[in-house]
Amino acid sequence: MRSFVDTNVLLYAVDQSEPEKGRRAAALLEERADDLVLSAQVLSEFYAVATRRLAQPLPEAEAAAYVDDLERLPIVAIDLRVVREGIRLSREARLSYWDGLIIAAAREAGCDVLVTEDLSHGSTIAGVRIENPFVSV
Repeated sequence: MRSFVDTNVLLYAVDQSEPEKGRRAAALLEERADDLVLSAQVLSEFYAVATRRLAQPLPEAEAAAYVDDLERLPIVAIDLRVVREGIRLSREARLSYWDGLIIAAAREAGCDVLVTEDLSHGSTIAGVRIENPFVSV
């Protein structure tokens, strides 16, 4: 089962302000590494937030190295077709554009699951089941 990972999971793995979520995120990334997928959008968001908006921002070189390390995972390109699908999904499912784009990228990669804190745990959107790894934290 392929799982698409949203930006917030990557951020918790490096953010020291919420240790329990950090442990869960790091464990998920390690234990399910063979089945995880990301997108160029997720990597871009990770770098921007990790270097500017965390309570303790990462040094740019460290954040860049983390992005480079994630290159081992499949990365979905965000092309015009995926953008259009994201727009369609955001309108049909009444999501933010960015959430629609994440689901469109997950579908593009053939993922069954979207691992995120941002959407309703257990729901299914456009055939992609939402899994919140922090639901009991």
